[in-house]
Amino acid sequence: MAEIKQVLVPDIGDYKDVSIIEVMVKVGDTIQAEDNLVTLETDKAAMDVPSPYAGVVKEMKLRVGDKVSQGSLILLLESSGEASVAQASKLAAPAAAAPVMAATPASPAVAPKPVEMPVATSTVQPVSTGGKAHASPAIRRFARELGVQIGQVKGSGVKGRVTKEDVQLFVKAALTQPRGAAGGNGLQVLAMPVVDFAKFGAIESRPLSRIKKIAGANLHRNWVTIPHVTQFDEADITDMEAFRKELNVEYAKQNIKITPLAFLLKATVTALQNFPEFNASLDSSGENLVLKKYFHIGVAVDTPDGLMVPVLRDVDKKGLVQLAKELGEVSAKARDKKLPATDMQGGCFSISSLGGIGGTSFTPIINAPEVAILGVSRAIIKPMHQDETFVARLMLPLSLSYDHRVIDGAAAARFTVYLAQVLADTRRLAL
Repeated sequence: MAEIKQVLVPDIGDYKDVSIIEVMVKVGDTIQAEDNLVTLETDKAAMDVPSPYAGVVKEMKLRVGDKVSQGSLILLLESSGEASVAQASKLAAPAAAAPVMAATPASPAVAPKPVEMPVATSTVQPVSTGGKAHASPAIRRFARELGVQIGQVKGSGVKGRVTKEDVQLFVKAALTQPRGAAGGNGLQVLAMPVVDFAKFGAIESRPLSRIKKIAGANLHRNWVTIPHVTQFDEADITDMEAFRKELNVEYAKQNIKITPLAFLLKATVTALQNFPEFNASLDSSGENLVLKKYFHIGVAVDTPDGLMVPVLRDVDKKGLVQLAKELGEVSAKARDKKLPATDMQGGCFSISSLGGIGGTSFTPIINAPEVAILGVSRAIIKPMHQDETFVARLMLPLSLSYDHRVIDGAAAARFTVYLAQVLADTRRLAL
C-alpha cells in the first residue's frame, strides 16, 4: 500500500548548515532506492544524498542554495514500501525534527562556499570584543582551525554574532593585503598580481572543480600556518613485494587485491605506536599536545574531480586482507562521489601515495590538525651493498612532512628509519 514518506538528510558528521549545490529530482519523478536526490557541499568535499525508498516525488522541500543539517527534510515521497534498510537506518532524525532549513540573510549560521566569496578589497581592522565575541561553538572551532582570534572578527549576524562568512572574509582580506598592511596580527603576504594572459597569446579558461576549490583553501591554510619540514628516506621492500604477490594469488578467487598501501598502513601504525608524538595534534591554545590512543589513518585518493582523503578507522585492529578490502571500497566511493563526510573525519595521520604514477620524492602538505603526513613515490630497483657484494633490491622512496612545532628533525629521522625497518621485514608487524 502506498504511503507518504519523509526523506531526510542522513548523518553528515559534525557539519551544520551545509549548502545544497544541486537538486537532481523534481515533483512527479519516479525514483528507485539509492537514486541520488541532492548534492551537498561541506568544507571538505561534495557528496550525494541517495534516496532510502523507491516511489514518486510528491513535494520538494528545498532548492539549490538552501542550508541543511542532519534531519532536514528533503522531500515527500509516495512510496510503495520498498526501502533500502541500510539507508533508512541512517535517517535517524524524527520527522518532527525535520523543518525546512532555507537560507536567510539574517541567519547567524549561514555558511557560504568559501570558494565563491567575492575578493575582499578593503582592509579588515581587528575588532576588540574583550574576549566576549558572540559566536557558536562550531564557528569558534572553525576560527581556531584557521588561526583566527574570534575576538578580532566583527560579526554581521543577528545581534552582532560572528558567522562563518565573517571569519572567511577576515582571513581572505588579510591574505590580499600588501606586506605590512595587516599589522602584527595579519598574514604578511603580497597581493597576487593581476595579469591579462590573453595579450601574450591564445588562452582557454577552465573552472576548477568544486573539490579542488575546497581543497585548495584548506591546503593554502595548512601551508602558510604550519612550519613544514620534509624528511626523505627509502625502504627495501623486496621481500614485502614477494609476500604481497603470494597473497594476491591466494586471494584472487575472493576478488581481493592486496596493494602495497595495505602494508604501508600496518607499518605506519606500528611506527605511530612507537613514536606517539606523530599520532597527536596541538590543542586550540597551541601549548598542549593531544596524544591520541586510537589509530585512524587518512589515505589520499585521486578522483577525476580532485584529491579526497577518506579515513580508515582502527587500523591497528585490522589485518592486511581487511584493510585491502576497505581501501578498495572507500576508493570506489570517493571516485563515484558517494563518500559521506563522516568518512573523511577523525584522521590521526595521512598517507599520500604516488607510487602508481611515478616520481622519486615530493613534499606532501600536512592535513591539519594532524602533525605529519607520509608521501610514497614509485619503487625502483637499485644496486644495494649486501654481504660484501652488490645485489638488486626494490627500494621505496619515503617523504615524511612534519610540523616542526611538534616534531624535531631527529625524531622524524628515527620515525622513517623505523618505518623502513618494518617494511623491510614484515615479521615486525606481528611485534
